Amino acid sequence: MPSTHEVTNQVPPLTGYDVSADPALLEALRREGAGWAEAEVRELGVTAGGHEAQEWGRLAERHSPILHTHDRYGHRIDEVEFHPYWHELMTVAVGHGMHGAPWADDRPGAHVARAAKLFVWAQVDAGHLCPVSMTYAAVPALRAEPELAAVYEPLLASSSYDFGLRVPTEKRGLIAGMSMTEKQGGSDVRTNTTRAAATGEPGLYALTGHKWFTSAPMSDVFLTLAQAPGGLSCFLVPRVLPDGSRNAIRLQRLKDKLGNRSNASAEIEYEGALGRLVGEEGRGVATIIRMVNMTRLDCALSSASGMRLGLVQAAHHTGHRRAFGARLIDQPLMTNVLADLAVEAEAATVASMRLAGAVDRASAGDAGEDLLRRLGLAVTKYWVCKRGPSHAAEALECLGGNGYVEDSGLPRLYRESPLPSVWEGSGSVAALDVLRAMTRQPSAVEAFLAEVDLAAGADRRLDGAVARLREELTGLDGPAAALQYRARRLVERLALVFQGSLLVRHGHPAVADAFCASRLDADRGAAFGTLPPGLDTAAIIERSVPGFPAA
Repeated sequence: MPSTHEVTNQVPPLTGYDVSADPALLEALRREGAGWAEAEVRELGVTAGGHEAQEWGRLAERHSPILHTHDRYGHRIDEVEFHPYWHELMTVAVGHGMHGAPWADDRPGAHVARAAKLFVWAQVDAGHLCPVSMTYAAVPALRAEPELAAVYEPLLASSSYDFGLRVPTEKRGLIAGMSMTEKQGGSDVRTNTTRAAATGEPGLYALTGHKWFTSAPMSDVFLTLAQAPGGLSCFLVPRVLPDGSRNAIRLQRLKDKLGNRSNASAEIEYEGALGRLVGEEGRGVATIIRMVNMTRLDCALSSASGMRLGLVQAAHHTGHRRAFGARLIDQPLMTNVLADLAVEAEAATVASMRLAGAVDRASAGDAGEDLLRRLGLAVTKYWVCKRGPSHAAEALECLGGNGYVEDSGLPRLYRESPLPSVWEGSGSVAALDVLRAMTRQPSAVEAFLAEVDLAAGADRRLDGAVARLREELTGLDGPAAALQYRARRLVERLALVFQGSLLVRHGHPAVADAFCASRLDADRGAAFGTLPPGLDTAAIIERSVPGFPAA
């Protein structure tokens, strides 16, 4: 009897490739001063594109963490069990310095190198990078208390991933978390009700209260906010105390999340948990905002990385799949879609990596770059993270029904894509932070526009968009309510001229032309795949995903 099940026109697995083979990423790595790290980034890219690492990511996400509140005898243990592959992912991330390592590295470009590695490794699994990112971001906040920083910073920068509940100072390396959000306030942390009472020992407090969303609850230490006698303050709270006993941190439940499933996020109770004051009493927000600013960089990088993954998956599928007598990638409408996705991904990448460079130079004392970082991060975090979900949805649709099936990996990307926009302040919070930066630090606006003006005269469409933006900025003295009402539109304009200026200066000419025509000249529709005619879409696709050129 003849077989009735012949498999044809199916796409081979996308494996065994170099994830870092992204021209926009590698060019930015060199341009921002970290060309010395390219060999390591390429090595990591080969690992990330291999079958083994892909299985680590797939299974760590498929088998979500499990909370164990008590052991078999009834003792309270508050431990989270992870799939073994989670630890493999963490070992690679920490070993390659994606956590606190750049703060201990004096080489120019250390933060840029770290950003590129995070961009590459996030395409294996984004969930485990949440505690990695928080560990990176904890260091500048911890420096508000030099004595604590002297003890903990070397461990937060260590290349050893040392999982398990032990006295932090006795471990080879540490992971840090952040515990801010409470159920009654969310982003409005000044409404926090967790209390911190002085113990009588200088700098040591007992914390009591409920935290609504604490990611990576198995971290070694947490930076947390609580109300001290002098006001809202920041504390370093260890999971294990110096005498080896467990601190009074109770894990109530793990959140059942849309995505980010490989990473545990928990509700926790502090029941007199001991913590050390970081900075001054009443200065908690000012202290922990240093951490928030750094994690916002990773939100943008993560979204840009997800766009890159979606683009590569879509190009791989359409380059192999045939319909109506031709490869999908060769058909004009699909070419338009892929080129549009490529333009968005490259714009997100160049902006995120430029800001990684600003962080690097600001950490070395460059005041101008620090001003650019302050405004640019809030602007880019808002816009790039806002674009991620629609980009993921379009990439999924390029695979048709196959993209809606879990085996393709696109549903996982789609579920993950909204997270960066929510994390560290949702879209409205980020937009309002831009307004705050603009009103409190006018010099940050000047630094931002000075960066944009480096592309002046290179493209009339960009010049026109910048002129319109400047007109809008002159009207910021109106009623606060009216300004808030249009905050998102203003931030979007800021983001687009920032991306456009970078692409005009540094991007591929075909990509820059398409961006200016479709994002700045208003000659496009609302959906991806509505680029105007006359653009070199074949060059865009060949530039972005070599090996899958349009005919």
